[in-house]
Amino acid sequence: MSVITEVRISPGDFELGQILELDEASAIELETLVPSGDVTVPLFWVYEPVRDHFLETVRRYPTVDNVTEVEVFDNRTLFRLDWDASQDHLFQCILDQGGQISSATGTSEGWDFEIRFSQREALSEFRTCCEDAHINLDVIRVYNPTDPGVSQWYGLSEPQREALTLAVQMGYYDIPRGCTTQELASELGISDQAVTERLRRAIGAFVRRALLTPEPET
Repeated sequence: MSVITEVRISPGDFELGQILELDEASAIELETLVPSGDVTVPLFWVYEPVRDHFLETVRRYPTVDNVTEVEVFDNRTLFRLDWDASQDHLFQCILDQGGQISSATGTSEGWDFEIRFSQREALSEFRTCCEDAHINLDVIRVYNPTDPGVSQWYGLSEPQREALTLAVQMGYYDIPRGCTTQELASELGISDQAVTERLRRAIGAFVRRALLTPEPET
């Protein structure tokens, strides 16, 4: 039976976190990992304007072949990173245990990962692998996505539930909108960008738990 873990990891504890050092951008969100020959190609969003210094630092990293801009929106830019992931112990630990990254968001304070494993034994081996590689995992929670009793909040963490509930109560999803993310941020005491990320992750978690979980056999 599959299991999902949410962990926080210091940027200095894994290579991709070191490559995408966040001294300029407010946040980075991993879009996907694409195998391409001998390299792993992450697609990632950088929020807020991207300065040349950030890209120059990424390109100088020894295991990076190139970083290219894919798309630009108002407050975020999508990049493709041509990178040899074989030296990143975190991703090797995930790969070795058959883990799948559901989401990954990084700030200067740390990276939040949501990772799915096929069984609890694989999760245990993953944690042992990280310990052997001197990667410190701050485990936020572990849950079974198919267990009806796993959470009274449909897989939402308490901060996600709080943000999503407030957004509905203040009319953020109404047409026209009853509030802005800036107003939600003020109520929650966090940044505008943090609100956007929290709502996005909350909706994803809710849909996976409420709509994509197979119904138990009777």
